[in-house]
Amino acid sequence: MFVQKGQKIPSAPAEGWLSDGRQVLHFKPAIWNQWQQELEITSGEWLSDQAAPLLKRRQRVSRERAVALWRQRRAEGWTPCGPQWQPPQPPRMVLWR
Repeated sequence: MFVQKGQKIPSAPAEGWLSDGRQVLHFKPAIWNQWQQELEITSGEWLSDQAAPLLKRRQRVSRERAVALWRQRRAEGWTPCGPQWQPPQPPRMVLWR
């Protein structure tokens, strides 16, 4: 999603994933316009008996807070990774006749 040390912060929205091997953070643009820029951050945790991480928390934060969290986790040793789960599919609408 974001930036390596010394790189400029992107102005366009982008998704990103970070993991420490057990925990996962998914950064996803939620609101992105010239007045407001927010990202949704979803956290999950890998459990030994599960095929996908257990989703634990979802929150919306400002772009600045998201970038600060990304940098903090990178400094703690978290590494960028690929997607760790698929977003749920929207419910199908059934029309009765």
